[in-house]
Amino acid sequence: MIEAQNVSLQYGKRILFDEVNIKFLGDNCYGIIGANGAGKSTFLKILSGEIDPNSGKVYLEPGKRMAVLSQNHYAFDKFTVLDTVIKGHDKLWKIMKEKDAVYAKEDFSEADGIKAAELEAEFAEMDGWNAESDAAALLSGLGIVEADHYRTMDEMSGNQKVRVLLAQALFGNPDILILDEPTNDLDVKTISWLEDFLLDFKNTVIVVSHDRHFLDTVCTNIVDIDFNKMTVYSGNYTFWYESSQLALRQRQNANKKAEQKKKELQEFVSRFSANASKSKQATSRKKLLEKINLDDIKPSSRRYPGIIWTQTREAGNQILHIENLSQTDQDGNILFQDVNINVSKGDKISILGDSRAVSAFFEILNGNKEAKTGIFEFGQTISTSYLPSDNSSYFDSSINLVDWLRQYSEGEKDEVYIRGFLGKMLFSGEEVLKKSSVLSGGEKMRCMLSKMMLAEANLLMLDEPTNHLDLESITALNNSLIDFKGTIMFTSHDHTFTQTVANRIIEIGPKGMLDKVMSYDEYLESDKIAIQREEIQAV
Repeated sequence: MIEAQNVSLQYGKRILFDEVNIKFLGDNCYGIIGANGAGKSTFLKILSGEIDPNSGKVYLEPGKRMAVLSQNHYAFDKFTVLDTVIKGHDKLWKIMKEKDAVYAKEDFSEADGIKAAELEAEFAEMDGWNAESDAAALLSGLGIVEADHYRTMDEMSGNQKVRVLLAQALFGNPDILILDEPTNDLDVKTISWLEDFLLDFKNTVIVVSHDRHFLDTVCTNIVDIDFNKMTVYSGNYTFWYESSQLALRQRQNANKKAEQKKKELQEFVSRFSANASKSKQATSRKKLLEKINLDDIKPSSRRYPGIIWTQTREAGNQILHIENLSQTDQDGNILFQDVNINVSKGDKISILGDSRAVSAFFEILNGNKEAKTGIFEFGQTISTSYLPSDNSSYFDSSINLVDWLRQYSEGEKDEVYIRGFLGKMLFSGEEVLKKSSVLSGGEKMRCMLSKMMLAEANLLMLDEPTNHLDLESITALNNSLIDFKGTIMFTSHDHTFTQTVANRIIEIGPKGMLDKVMSYDEYLESDKIAIQREEIQAV
């Protein structure tokens, strides 16, 4: 058990937490959510002892061990990958080193023998003899091949280091496991492995993530940071989101009788409890929703962007024809080849594959790069709008946001009109006079979405649109694309986003392509397709 007691933190006049009291205990996984800047990662640092609150304290039950996903990718550069993982259990690592030092003595004495026997007993009690095999199993599960286990960390790539540090946090069955964005840089297969690992994990997990599918799969509780306080709710993220939206609608309907409201809430909880029984969650977690106090369900103060897509002209039947398209990287390696696609009206296509290949594919379609081979042709009625994965070139000037967005509007648009679009994306008041060159990643993405809405296109192309967005913006964008009546081509590592938007899956790679009219989950769950996927991605 770990507990925050009367924890407060503020920077200058800005209050993040005001006398927070919260306990994390048992076989539960707590997902911490809150708007950007609410202090999610900061609170994890308070729990781990990395930073101190202004007042209050954190209490860790005596004898309990905490493990934290390290954010410092260079801290272990001189250690081997395997040793880096084992160092996650600090006490075990120290005993291993102390034991080795004793045995290495040239003048090994009787006292040294007694000391070595004590260390051996402690080492065995901590299951030390299985440390290397356990660490190797974690690394393999996270996609680090055995040949890399004895390389030093400074030889590993950035996303490999992320996986090793995740294995380090998971190693040794910690009593409290703290994870900040653990799915970053993980592929679908590895995320699924991590979900299964956490579902089988019998101790306390506290996690921050923007991956809604991950939160829905592993979380038994949601901790909402709102109004500088933290409130614990039973259930996963989707339950929290839908119940808070229901509570908001009920609050707005002041005339509805209390009995009607309670009945509506009870029906909602019953429906969700039935759905939970079919999920991947362990049996002991399925009954949590039955314990919900209906009075605990409250509306959130979150603001969601207003993302509304309109089309100047409805598309005809000819959307996009692609024939024999291929591309290589600067070293001549094939990124994708033999891509032949006829896009149909109303298609919402998820493009899968190596991120470099998919980005190159979108850059070719939008005229920013030349293909190695092949042709493509848009229908005469088609207008496009594109969201690239790298938007830095759009924000290299110091003009304010009103002038920035005005340059992408057709005709003379007055300031009130432009401010309206920015307001939909949560830029209000003096914020619209910010310089475009000083925006955060999330603010840039919201500006790019405003630019896309202004275009009123009938074919949208989006390369990793959820990057840098908070959960509120991701949810708003997700819902808007579900409702969009035009055609969409996109790629995203967000499982829920892809599953709920796409009606067609196309995977491209060095050995060709796959094209299936089905949902993302159906695509992932097909054993036959899994074999074909490995073939087209083989280099």
